[in-house]
Amino acid sequence: MGLDPNGSATRGARAIAILGPYLSGKTTLLEAILARTGAVTRQGKISDKNTVGDSAPEARDHGMSVEVNVADVEFLGDRLTFIDCPGSIEFQAEANAVLAACDAAIVVCEPDPKRVAALQLILKQLEDQGIPHFLFLNKIDSFQTQVREILPMLQPASAKPLVLRQIPVWENGIATGFVDLALERAFVYREHAPSEVITMPDDVKGREQEARFHMLEQLADYDDELMEQLLGDMPPPRDKVFEDLAKEMRDGLICPVLLGSAEHGNGIVRLLKAIRHEAPFVQHTAERIGLGDAKSAVQILKTVYTSHGGKLSIARVLAGDLPDGTTLYGPRGDDRIAGMFSMVGQEARKLTGAKRGDTVALGRLESVRTGDTLSADKAGVPQLELLQQAPAVYGVAIELKDRKDEVKLSAALTKLMEEDPSVRLDHSAETHQMVLWGQGEMHLRVAMERLKRKYGIEAATRRRQIPYKETIRGSVSIRGRHKKQSGGHGQFGDVVVEIKPLTRGEGFLFDDTISGGVVPKQFIPSVEIGVRDYLSHGPLGFPVVDVAVTLTDGSYHSVDSSDMAFRQAGRLAMSEGMPKCSPVLLEPVMAVDIVVPNEATSRINAMIAQRRGQILGFDARPDWPGWDVVQARVPETEIQDLIVELRSATAGVGTFAAKFDHLAELTGRLADQVMAAQKEAAA
Repeated sequence: MGLDPNGSATRGARAIAILGPYLSGKTTLLEAILARTGAVTRQGKISDKNTVGDSAPEARDHGMSVEVNVADVEFLGDRLTFIDCPGSIEFQAEANAVLAACDAAIVVCEPDPKRVAALQLILKQLEDQGIPHFLFLNKIDSFQTQVREILPMLQPASAKPLVLRQIPVWENGIATGFVDLALERAFVYREHAPSEVITMPDDVKGREQEARFHMLEQLADYDDELMEQLLGDMPPPRDKVFEDLAKEMRDGLICPVLLGSAEHGNGIVRLLKAIRHEAPFVQHTAERIGLGDAKSAVQILKTVYTSHGGKLSIARVLAGDLPDGTTLYGPRGDDRIAGMFSMVGQEARKLTGAKRGDTVALGRLESVRTGDTLSADKAGVPQLELLQQAPAVYGVAIELKDRKDEVKLSAALTKLMEEDPSVRLDHSAETHQMVLWGQGEMHLRVAMERLKRKYGIEAATRRRQIPYKETIRGSVSIRGRHKKQSGGHGQFGDVVVEIKPLTRGEGFLFDDTISGGVVPKQFIPSVEIGVRDYLSHGPLGFPVVDVAVTLTDGSYHSVDSSDMAFRQAGRLAMSEGMPKCSPVLLEPVMAVDIVVPNEATSRINAMIAQRRGQILGFDARPDWPGWDVVQARVPETEIQDLIVELRSATAGVGTFAAKFDHLAELTGRLADQVMAAQKEAAA
């Protein structure tokens, strides 16, 4: 493919996302790219905690990416921005707003059959958004399997054909170099240095010819001219091969596969050259997402609150130039840029402006949120449709260690959720707890660590309470009399109520059959209020549901009766009558859809049974080859830590969505434990 003589000088910097399953080596690849392009003088290591990416304290403490990291480099005159995205499923929502504005992606993976499902999660995300992508088969130095066996193993993870671009050169079972199938040249690896061209070994030529022909056959599936050349035994021109590779990758028809070792810096230059020649430019990306005609467009990829600089919005300029001080218009109003910076990890460098294609940090855009599409044009631009956030699967109750932090907590949590929109806060009206929701145990642990480090707020987490209810099985007719004399006017209210159970889900009904004025009309609403007062805390200690109460009789005093007296009488009647109606505990049961690779389905069925769940059935997950959806009903208390066991059983990729379905009776030892805990908490 011919390259513009001025490269990205005329077509803008390109933005390349780096993705991959957890521990695949993404951050190490970014570090190798920075070292190879001269952006850093020495390649850092995660184990030494000196990498440009993963520089946040939480990332270094846990040895994993927990947020996106941005780094700008230059390579052979082209400007490239690499955006390293977390690999753990718990932090993958970080990539949602990033990917829409990227020109292409590198997906880092290992030749491990256990990681295929995790790889599929990432490739499906890219395929659904039409983002061109390369596969970088990392850790070639530790391969135990031939590449010809690896690709068929990985192919089920990709809806696009995996097109092998290189084959390794082996010496005594060690990969010492590679052959570029498009260039038809052999290279030998050099430790942390560019590979060198060598004469192709005789024992490699046969493998090279076979692999190259297979690559050309795959390309010819989308190019009739190339197919004719192959059928006529005519070697296609090298430029034609590169042109096809670039076009078919940009059009989302194929996924090119390259090899290397990020840790040793092997295969990095060849990967960079593939990006340089084949990755699309920003104009192509703008057209792909429907902003091809926009004069000004800026996509917000990430929100960061810094200790000194306040709010920063990491943004990609998709159309037009962007001087510092520009007023941008978005879905919640307009904001003026107050500072512009280029980013390399956590380091920010001041800029006076940005051009189309640049990825920069913009200061003090107070009304702007992650995922917003902005414009310098007052008319604005359409908002990009991002992937829907995955439903929260893990929640913990949070309690302040110091009550004087209550005012600060609200503002801090608002900022925390701006930085990470996959974190959600609920104030439970039923349990009166503040519950933080997220994508897993580690996700919320990191959120709490940020809360302490960035905002100085220490909070404890505990298991969230389940909103149990209670109801009755029996009926009773009971009198409630409130009589009090304390000088002057006394208090007198006398009622007879009938208490009956209702069908599950009917709630609460109040009625009266009073005749003859034995309870004056004006006092009947007060009786209902007294009844409702009691129902908030029944004989077992929980809110009462599915009960009908009918006021059938009573009496009054012409002087001492009042609204308050009849309210008290109604409450007394309930407190006397409810324990006689065979009260029973109710627990919430959730409708749960669990999505897992189908080889894990049988284990999931056993897991549901162990958690007192009822399996309703399972089916193939639509548009997800090799995945199932298991439908079940599971008590809410049993799904509190379900995600932990589910991820363990599915190599980290299983997840679920749950919603309230119904209340079910809970009896026996479990009910006794719940009521004992309630009494202890109330004591």
